[in-house]
Amino acid sequence: MNIPANLLYTKDHEWLRIEDDIAFIGITNFAQSELGDIVYVEIETVDETLKQNDVFGSVEAVKTVSDLFLPVNGEVLESNPKLEDNPELVNDDPYGEGWMIKLKMDANTDLKDLLKADAYALLIGS
Repeated sequence: MNIPANLLYTKDHEWLRIEDDIAFIGITNFAQSELGDIVYVEIETVDETLKQNDVFGSVEAVKTVSDLFLPVNGEVLESNPKLEDNPELVNDDPYGEGWMIKLKMDANTDLKDLLKADAYALLIGS
């Protein structure tokens, strides 16, 4: 299972890549494989300030719809425009071109509840 060491993870199978005070957020390779073929990504929270564990959007696969939970507090700056026409990028490249949102993290963001790659691997039994 592909679990990049440079990312942080949640128990809800989202990942974060932090660059200064900006976080790129998406779903993990494990999550996309469990969901199956992604056909639609809905994010209507751009320009909203949300709290950790708030729903920031949803992802629709052929057989199910799943909510997306924010891993940290912050303002949603943008959603990935490529996903509008190519939601399958989440399946093909979940940690790269398949990112979902860009978030400006709160200044006092606490990352203690997030998992490093080895702890996430244990969570999913990998």
